[in-house]
This record gives sequence, structure tokens and C-alpha cells, in this order.
Amino acid sequence: MTEDVPVRIRPEIAALAPYKQGKQAGADAFKLSSNENPNEPLPSVVESLRRTVGVNRYPDATAARLRQRLAERYGVLPDEVHVGAGSVSILSQLMLAAAGPGDEVVYAWRSFEAYPGLVLVAGATPVEVPLKEGARHDLDAMAAAITDRTRAVIVCSPNNPTGPTVTQAEFEAFLAKVPRDLLVVLDEAYAEFVTDPDAVDGMTKLGRDDHPNVVVLRTFSKAFGLAGLRVGYAIGHRRILDAARSTAVPLSVTAQSEEAALASLDAEAELLERVREIADRRDRLAAALRTQGWNVPDAQGNFVWLATGAQTMDAAAAFETAGCIVRPFAGDGIRVSVGEEEALEPVERIAGAVLAGLPATHPARR
Repeated sequence: MTEDVPVRIRPEIAALAPYKQGKQAGADAFKLSSNENPNEPLPSVVESLRRTVGVNRYPDATAARLRQRLAERYGVLPDEVHVGAGSVSILSQLMLAAAGPGDEVVYAWRSFEAYPGLVLVAGATPVEVPLKEGARHDLDAMAAAITDRTRAVIVCSPNNPTGPTVTQAEFEAFLAKVPRDLLVVLDEAYAEFVTDPDAVDGMTKLGRDDHPNVVVLRTFSKAFGLAGLRVGYAIGHRRILDAARSTAVPLSVTAQSEEAALASLDAEAELLERVREIADRRDRLAAALRTQGWNVPDAQGNFVWLATGAQTMDAAAAFETAGCIVRPFAGDGIRVSVGEEEALEPVERIAGAVLAGLPATHPARR
């Protein structure tokens, strides 16, 4: 225990660094650090927020209207839908429900930065399985890492921050190897940006009756552009979601969040057209970087990954100096979110300069 903590805190929590979000950007810089949608919400969504007044009243704690709408959309029962303040909050609830001291949670690494902290807060032990070639999940190694102490496995597809997806065939083969009473969380926060037809799809391709131990996470933060309102959802077996609901902070999904999510579903076709534009912009950026000589993994989210390794912090500083705020992961690489069309040229320009300064044998090179 550190001496400057005036009360008794769990040692693993005292040693745990708080989650670090992407750096904010000034008015004269492009913020490419948080995988946000660069587009403002549609006018119809903004209008729905304007109509939602009464902040002196508590929201519906169950988000019943949104759960009903999502249940109809995915052909499940409302009790098989859970809504939370972003999908990460639901993941936290699932970890608290499934794992505790002496238990283990398996996930790929590097993956979403919040995973280790969520597992430690639950009192469990993180088991990190290195990514394989192409910055992809090594599902065989993850299956081999499962022991009698394992209580959950997290699969992130597309993987944040590296970009590749898990294929449907890979995921089905993985599920065949794991115990049927082991919670498997399929984190699909970026699913709407996926263009690979072979990618896993937990909502439409996964037989829920065959895999009742799988919970699928999605969010309105990314594709739907509601990051500031914090609303995500899970689809899964009712009893698993009931356990998550039991650990949830009450009333954490606001009435404004629910209303905006409902309005976004009403305007889904228009919003997904915007998503297609971002995916096209992502593909053009990845192609340009590869032409420069970067070894860019398959990019299926709204970001690209540059494996800058030991040079990561210097490379991030170079991007920032050029007016592009990116997300560095010290010692590993840089995640560059796909922002406005106008951001492509400066990103490509500074990326070329960064690459020129890397050693000829650097793994970031093709």
C-alpha cells in the first residue's frame, strides 16, 4: 500500500492506473485519438434530445422502450437485451457477476485498454494471450489458456486497437473448444464498420440456442455518433443478463440517452450511409499508408494501427506537432482514428515522415 493513501485500499486497486482516454484536441487540431464518429448527430436525433426534458425526474431504470425495440430488431425477448451506459459498463457488470478472487479472465493482448482494469476491479486475475501474426486474436492459444479457474473469455472483433476481425468460422471453432458453462463475451463495439463478409457477427450468424454462454456487446457510441451520451447494449441469455443487471449502478442510462438511441434507430439507414463513407475513408487511408511502406493490419473498425514499438511516443509527438492528436500505446503502437476527410492528407504526410525515421528492419515496415 502506498503511504499517501489515507485509508485501506485493496493493493491491486491502489496499484491500478485509472483508464486513460484519448487526448483532447484544440480547435486547430484533428482529434483522432478516441475512435469517435466525426459527424454530428442527425437533425432528427438532435430534435429528439430537444424534446426530452424533465431532468429533475429519474429515467426508466430498465430502458424498457429501447430494450423492446432492440428485441424486435434482433428477434429476441426483451429480457434477453440489457442496456447500459456504454457497452464497457455492461462488460464491467459481467465481470463483477462472473469472476472474483481466485478466478481468471482470458483475453487477447493488446486489445481494449479497459479489459485489465475491469478484471482487476472484479477481484479476478487477467490472463493476457498475445496476438498472433497480423495483429489478430490467437483463438487456439486463448482456448489453451482456459483452466478450471477461468470464468470468462473476452473476444474483441474488430480488435481495438489493432483492427482485424475474428472470422465466423474461427469463432465457431473456438466455441467448440471451450466449456459450455464458461461466459464468452463477444465485444463488437465496431461491428457496423466491418466490411469483411467472413467476419463474425454475433447478432445474425450466431445461433443463440446453440451458444447460450455467449453475450454479444454493441454500442451507439461509435457508428451512431452518440459517444457523449453513453448508451450500449448486450444480447444474451436472460439469466446471464439478470446477473449483470444485479451488479449495475441503478439509473445510469439517462432518458436523453435512451431517446437519442431510439431516434438513431429510426434514422438507421441514413446513419449507416455515413458509416459506409467512414469505412471507405478508412480503406483509402490504410491503402495509402501501405503504399508508403507501413505494415498496416487489416482495418475493420474506424481506425488504423501503426506498430511503432519503441518509437511510439516520439511518433505520437510528431503527429501532435502536425495537428493530429492520435492515441499512443507506449511500447506497442499508435491507433489513428478515421476522422474528417480533411484529416487524411496531414495524417498521410506525417506518417510518411515518421516511417522515414524508423530503422530499415523495424517491424512496422512492410
